[in-house]
Amino acid sequence: MPVSTPDWLTRHGGELRYVAALNSWVVYFDNEPQYTLTVVPAAGKYTCSVMQTVNGKRLDSGGVYASPDEALNGGLEDLRKALGW
Repeated sequence: MPVSTPDWLTRHGGELRYVAALNSWVVYFDNEPQYTLTVVPAAGKYTCSVMQTVNGKRLDSGGVYASPDEALNGGLEDLRKALGW
C-alpha cells in the first residue's frame, strides 16, 4: 500500500519509507532510521506497532482498525502524538 510522507513529518525533516524486507514503514530523520511502523492482524482487524529503533520502546496506543490503511494512519497519529507534534 503506497503511502506518502505526512506533511507534519516533512515539516520536521522526516521521511517515511516502506522497507519490503521488514514488511514495515520506517521513519527516517537525517537519513537514519528512528521508528518502525508495522501493521499486524488483531482480533480479525488490524493494529499498528510503532517502535523506536534505538531501544525497542513501543509508542503505539494499541488501537484496532478495520483496514491496514486505517491501522497505518492510526500508527502515524500515535507517533505524531508521542513526538508532541
